[in-house]
Amino acid sequence: MPGKIDSSLPFKPVNIAILTVSDTRSFDNDTSGDILVGRVQAAGHSLVDRKILRDEFDLLVMQFRHWCQDPEIDVIISTGGTGVTGRDVTTEAHLAVYDKEITGFGELFRWLSYAKIGTSTIQSRAVAGVASGTYMFALPGSNGACKDAWDDILVYQLDFRHRPCNFVELMPRLLEK
Repeated sequence: MPGKIDSSLPFKPVNIAILTVSDTRSFDNDTSGDILVGRVQAAGHSLVDRKILRDEFDLLVMQFRHWCQDPEIDVIISTGGTGVTGRDVTTEAHLAVYDKEITGFGELFRWLSYAKIGTSTIQSRAVAGVASGTYMFALPGSNGACKDAWDDILVYQLDFRHRPCNFVELMPRLLEK
């Protein structure tokens, strides 16, 4: 049950950066990145930046930190590199940058995914967190996983009108001490 959209409230677009983590993808064949871009824009949000980087821990951490310091970026969504093979380091890069982890995101993603792909969902190490006042979400690289994460979680949590609560309404307080 996703909650409800209160149409009496104004929509507030957020600024989103998308990173595809892959040793083999380019903008010509980045279908999961294309899916996210399409959904972000269809929802009314702004795509501020989009990149494709190799599965290299230091490179990913550097990019995440750079985007987190950019006041024009509210949300970072990465796709790819969340599996269990030796080259899958996106989850570790995210965790290295977070100030706070949002554990419920990964739990909910895997619960929703279980209904579609069964026990194969345990291979996903999808995570989310907050770093320097920026939301960060690490999604698996499959098209289905990107659709599921956006359609079943992020489209609601990144909509200020979603009730009973959402991530956008918390943005002004993310840097409070």
